[in-house]
Amino acid sequence: MPINFTVVPVEDAEGDGNSAAAAVSSKPVSLGNIFAKEDDEDNLQGPHSGDNSQKESTPFINSDDDGEQYYDGKNMALFEEEMESNPMVSSLLSRLANYTNLTQGVREHEEYDNEDGIRRVAVTVPQMGTFIGVYLPCMQNILGVILFLRLTWIVGTAGILGSFAIVSMCCICTLLTAISMSAIATNGVVPAGGSYYMISRSLGPEFGGAVGLCFYLGTTFAGSMYILGTIEILLTYIIPTATVFKEGESAAMSNNMRVYGTCCLLLMALVVFVGVKYVNKLALVFLACVVLSIMATYAGVIKTLIEPPEFNVCLLGNRSLKNEMIETCAKTEVIKNITVITEVWSLFCDSEYSNATCDEYFTLNNLTELRAIPGLLSGVIKDNLWGDYGPAGTYIEKKSQPSIEETQDTTDDVYKPYVFNDISTYFTLLVGIYFPSVTGIMAGSNRSGDLRDAQRSIPIGTIMAILTTSFIYISCVVLFGACIEGVVLRDKFGYSVKKNPVIGILAWPSPWVIVIGSFFSCCGAGLQSLTGAPRLLQAIARDGIIPFLQVSV
Repeated sequence: MPINFTVVPVEDAEGDGNSAAAAVSSKPVSLGNIFAKEDDEDNLQGPHSGDNSQKESTPFINSDDDGEQYYDGKNMALFEEEMESNPMVSSLLSRLANYTNLTQGVREHEEYDNEDGIRRVAVTVPQMGTFIGVYLPCMQNILGVILFLRLTWIVGTAGILGSFAIVSMCCICTLLTAISMSAIATNGVVPAGGSYYMISRSLGPEFGGAVGLCFYLGTTFAGSMYILGTIEILLTYIIPTATVFKEGESAAMSNNMRVYGTCCLLLMALVVFVGVKYVNKLALVFLACVVLSIMATYAGVIKTLIEPPEFNVCLLGNRSLKNEMIETCAKTEVIKNITVITEVWSLFCDSEYSNATCDEYFTLNNLTELRAIPGLLSGVIKDNLWGDYGPAGTYIEKKSQPSIEETQDTTDDVYKPYVFNDISTYFTLLVGIYFPSVTGIMAGSNRSGDLRDAQRSIPIGTIMAILTTSFIYISCVVLFGACIEGVVLRDKFGYSVKKNPVIGILAWPSPWVIVIGSFFSCCGAGLQSLTGAPRLLQAIARDGIIPFLQVSV
């Protein structure tokens, strides 16, 4: 039996006077007819029309057909694509390869009202988390040229206790800085644009400009340090014959640094000018080189417990000799029952005969050969506890080794194959040399615009990176002092171990792991500095802090 209802249309109070007439003239309407009419409309609209809203055209949120759709959070999808919850391995590797230390642009959450008055929010791209966005960039910038080229020399010069004090002071300074930065980051919304924007928007443009300018200068000088480290590795360990100015000339090393450093700077600037994306793609390769080199160092330390490496250092009396051209650490040797002189004899005597006139110190002292890396169980840590500072030109000596000094000073010792201090060494100098290695803590905050939750990622990622790198540096200080002979530690360029990097002879399986790893590490850090410093200066210029810089904006 059909059921009939009377439907009376209701008009607004502001409507015209026809509402009453409409109510009077209304006729009974069948409910079955209403349902039939709705079914006909649904069939015309299609199977995916939903409630006539484009937002529910598909049960999948990330359908390819909805490339330009917007969602207001009211849809209750039954399914979700796998990439949102469980990303594939290729997606994870892609995110690892795409991280960079650069300050990125702002990704705004666009909100607007359409003709229907419906508020819609654009679906944003997933942003970086703590590990990829903050932790890894900080690690790459903190672990670099100082660790591979100068830390062993700092340990040998300042001793284990002095080096421990230097590393601890610098790490505490950076930790306090990170805590202060975390207080600013958690005190409101973190703007995009890096640490400069974060400071200037929180504490004022004047204070932020002063800090930002110092930060720009620090980034610039860090770039020059990485470039010089790259050239030192190239000319000292990889291609020593490529030097333009030979060793006999005055200031030859400095002039070679200037020539090759300028060429390297121009080449890096060209790479940055061509495209920043090339720098970003190589970031993972550079970081992998750093991690591989550190792992090789720890593996070499463990290997010294079983079998120390076969690297020996030659001493004349208690003075260390450059043994790049020395095959036998002796004055003479017997070959087929015939006594012949060695390379050392020809370096200190004027002829190859036994009655030749030789250097007085060479005549009074004997040649001895020591193992460069005795190992963890050798007890060499006792000799390396305290520092051994000295002026420029001082011999690298083993104090516990007996020696007979010559009766008169000779002025031509610079031409003898001794290992000297190239500069005067003192505690504050070593602090100044080491401190630039820990200034990469801002690498994560520079990416504040790309972080999913900057208020959480910046404090956690930065502090965890500082703690991790502090552990690496402090452990390396102790392990270097416990494994390596003191005269080898104080040899800055590795002349006493056949011109190998000192940390390289400790690494396993080969010194080339450290040479290649440190070379690419310095190249990558230099590219990052050259890319980030101009952007920081541009941000300062846009704020009008420095008037004459506004011309170039």
